[in-house]
Amino acid sequence: MSGHGLVLGKFYPFHSGHSHLIRQAQRESDRVTVQVLGASVESIPLAVRAGWIRESHPGVRVVAAMDDAPVDFESEAAWDEHMALIASLLDGPVDKVFSCDSYGGELARRLDARWVQVDEGRRINPVSGTAIRADVAGNWHELAPAVRAWLTARVVVLGAESTGSTTLAEALAERLGTLWVPEYGREHSVIRDGGLTAPWRSDEFDLIVDRQVALEQQALRQVPVPVLVCDTDVLATALWHERYVGAVATRLHEAAAAHPPLLYVLTGDEIPFEQDGLRDGEHIRHDMQQRFRDVLAAQDVPWLEVRGDVPTRVDAAASALEPLLIEHLRFAVPLEARPLDEQRALQQDARSTSLG
Repeated sequence: MSGHGLVLGKFYPFHSGHSHLIRQAQRESDRVTVQVLGASVESIPLAVRAGWIRESHPGVRVVAAMDDAPVDFESEAAWDEHMALIASLLDGPVDKVFSCDSYGGELARRLDARWVQVDEGRRINPVSGTAIRADVAGNWHELAPAVRAWLTARVVVLGAESTGSTTLAEALAERLGTLWVPEYGREHSVIRDGGLTAPWRSDEFDLIVDRQVALEQQALRQVPVPVLVCDTDVLATALWHERYVGAVATRLHEAAAAHPPLLYVLTGDEIPFEQDGLRDGEHIRHDMQQRFRDVLAAQDVPWLEVRGDVPTRVDAAASALEPLLIEHLRFAVPLEARPLDEQRALQQDARSTSLG
């Protein structure tokens, strides 16, 4: 093991093949630099990609930059543009360049380094960013927990008391083959000082939000498919703050707007009310339900109200989710997959944008 190893790529998205490459570089080098070179047209932020690699490989130096130069391995001018950027991101000479693809040989030559081709032909890790972008769910096992968490869409089930939101959340998760996150607020109602009878403080709802989001974040890293069902969220907590504190908490509404799900599913209030010992009572249910409708209608996330028995509600929610999930998992076409004329035009657009 010796010298300075270099790995570079788009990591669009970061997958197990990339990890294999980085681990090989770490085995054969004293230190490793990973360069994340993305293009302005791509739909995963550079900072997100760099963060994935830092979490999965904390021992490497990760740097990131936009590289909008055309990907044309036959063009000396294009190579010169790429190399100027690559060299500017290095903190010292490179001894070895690690790559799976053949461009690594020319890159190593230009850096006066040795090329180490890892997993030629992808026989050990038969996976690529192209394959993952085409079928995220089918390649879910190739993604690290941090990547899964970022790609996973959240579906939030909410509603007034005794409208079947928990029942629907569990049933919808079963239909989708995924996990669901229970409502922390119910647990807090039982364990809080004074129980249900003590007046509610505004700061308790901040605690509930923090705990709810933490449960979501944990589940996002464990889901077997790229969708997670949540029984309530920050927006619902903000509405319960209104009910129990008697005032609108702007900070909670702002937090909800900054943490939007893919879809809201409002459970209908046409079913019989059932008192479980934690609920206020049927006398406020319809007013709260209307408040949920009004708030959902005023925000930007798609939503629907489901009524009927549980299978009917699940069918409606799943049907509404399907096209949204397809769009959610759609990636912008990467720069190198576009015709050269389009790449050059996009480079000019990016330069014009950067110059204001």
